[in-house]
Amino acid sequence: MELDPVILSRIQFGFVVSFHAVFPVFTIGLASYVALLHGLFYKTGNAAWERLAAFWVKVFAVVFAMGVVSGIVMAFQFGTNWSNFSYATSNFIGPMLSYEVVTAFFLEAGFLGVLLFGRGKVPEGVHLFAALMVSLGTFISSFWILSSNSWMQTPAGVDFIDGHFFVNDWSAAIFNASFPYRFTHMAIASFLTGGFVVAGVSAWYLLIGRDVEANKRALSMCMWLLLVLAPAQAVVGDMHGINTLEHQPTKVAAMEGNWETQSGAPLLLFAWPDKEAQMNHFEIAIPKLASLILTHDPDGVVPGLKEVEPDMQPPVWFVFWSFRVMVAVGLVMIAVAFIGLFLRRDGKLYRSRPFLQALRLMSIAPFFAVLAGWFVTEAGRSPWLVYEMMTQQEAVTPSLTGWMVLATLIGYFLVYLVVFVTGSYYLTRVIRGGMQPELPHDDVETAMRPLSAAHESLDDDDASRTVRS
Repeated sequence: MELDPVILSRIQFGFVVSFHAVFPVFTIGLASYVALLHGLFYKTGNAAWERLAAFWVKVFAVVFAMGVVSGIVMAFQFGTNWSNFSYATSNFIGPMLSYEVVTAFFLEAGFLGVLLFGRGKVPEGVHLFAALMVSLGTFISSFWILSSNSWMQTPAGVDFIDGHFFVNDWSAAIFNASFPYRFTHMAIASFLTGGFVVAGVSAWYLLIGRDVEANKRALSMCMWLLLVLAPAQAVVGDMHGINTLEHQPTKVAAMEGNWETQSGAPLLLFAWPDKEAQMNHFEIAIPKLASLILTHDPDGVVPGLKEVEPDMQPPVWFVFWSFRVMVAVGLVMIAVAFIGLFLRRDGKLYRSRPFLQALRLMSIAPFFAVLAGWFVTEAGRSPWLVYEMMTQQEAVTPSLTGWMVLATLIGYFLVYLVVFVTGSYYLTRVIRGGMQPELPHDDVETAMRPLSAAHESLDDDDASRTVRS
């Protein structure tokens, strides 16, 4: 049986990057939250902020470690599975990944050590500075990675000569047409992910009555954040969609399940796209709404998939449904944020058990939205790896066989399974352990007195035995 190395390489990279992506998107938002908590403690001296910061730093450390372990493999795959792509783009992708390591990873890793082990050992101002540097490092890292990915979506500032990309304008290449929208969209997604996770954990602590005052503060902060950012993400997503319509019309056609270029295109609430038949089955649509959303004109023109040959079309059903999952989760996020506002006005935000239970469930919802959005982005440009310049078939390693890819795919799956189970185990232990309140200075002295007395008693016994000897 012959196995297609291109399809299997795409599946392998999709699996690895999907597993990895959920960790950075969480740590970016969580790092900023930890920095904020340290800032509030530094300014107010309130011990509740310190306990929250100490707890969420431990969560951050576990997730950060899982992200590092799962991300290392991605760099290997560029050489093993996509060597033609690595060779062709080395003048641009190589420096970009190097910049990410030098400017971001070292910054995160170095100051994370101070953040984790410097509590009580360095001045609080230095501890706060470390938290800020870790937070800054996560954003710098996402800057370089998203710029590189955006360049693959909307390449600019390069010449393609004899199968090799040569950079002629670094500014145009780094700040390519889609990068500002992708970076903003992902940054907000990171804050939403961190916000919903913190809200969900805080809601669980409130349900079981653990450290109520501190978790009320945490939940309140998160609900205000979500109230602002959830609707903002919809606005940014609309802008991103318009940009995609301009630069990647085929991807938009797949997102909308639109086969024929038409004005006044309907918004499909449900359909089953059939690429082989070049049509949809079981359509449920709202007339002209797709045109209104994409062009802000009910009679605007929306491109169709039939503008390109079938073999140049992306996997339509996968892109179509991934996009709807992302949008559906986003709408639920907005609804939850506004329900929280109404409960706050009625004084029930911290007492409504159904709402707190809902927040617990919503803590995993952003991850589904992030993965669905990532599927739309990556599968939607298929069959291109560098849009309209290099296909996936041209980018794959020539000597690669399907069985080789299948073997490594199984190996990655098993290793990542161990990483996930181990990381989840320690993460669960951290969350179940909760915040560890510090004893006031007087209480610490009181707690230590029995130990001192016992120590003195042992010393006396030793002295007596020595005299008798």
